[in-house]
Amino acid sequence: MPNAKVLSEKKAVVAALEEKLKSAASGVLVDYKGITVAEDTELREELRKNGVDYGVVKNTLVRFALDDAGLNELDEVLHGTTALAVSTEDPIAPMRVINKFSKKFNGEKFIIKAGFMDGKVLPINDIMALAELPSKEVLLAQMMGTMLAPITKLAIVIKAIAENGGVSAATPAAEAAPAVEAAPAAEAPAAEEAPAEAPAAAEEAPAAE
Repeated sequence: MPNAKVLSEKKAVVAALEEKLKSAASGVLVDYKGITVAEDTELREELRKNGVDYGVVKNTLVRFALDDAGLNELDEVLHGTTALAVSTEDPIAPMRVINKFSKKFNGEKFIIKAGFMDGKVLPINDIMALAELPSKEVLLAQMMGTMLAPITKLAIVIKAIAENGGVSAATPAAEAAPAVEAAPAAEAPAAEEAPAEAPAAAEEAPAAE
């Protein structure tokens, strides 16, 4: 029978696991059997970059923590080797990184056993579907791009109108030039009538004699 010190240590581990589970946005339980030390190091580095807390857990202890956190449905997968990956910020990160790493082994080792999100156990099919989604940053960028698209289009239209308006403003001035040139042509007949009056004046001269 374990002594008081061992029991106290186990209770502390269970309490820490329970707190981790309750504060997590999501998490997955993984069968890590078969990976090498180098592969484990690579995995942990990738998980750390994505803000995922990862560690090997004992099935007996994590079972108590899962039950206390209201996730007792996950008890049935607690056999063999088990590791727990959780995230408090990006709910997709644990599934995405673990699934990406698992693909390297073609599903032969390092396999997702089960998972949860927002305190609810997820079917394995949902976990695998979520694992294919891009990162939180990429999703936010895509969302912002969608929101800004109408504004960008509006800016392009306004710019086009401004440019076309500049061309239209110059066009009336160009069209006005022929009207100025047409004025002298209209005055030409008046200039030609002057010689027609000259013979009349010449015919009056003999009458004066």
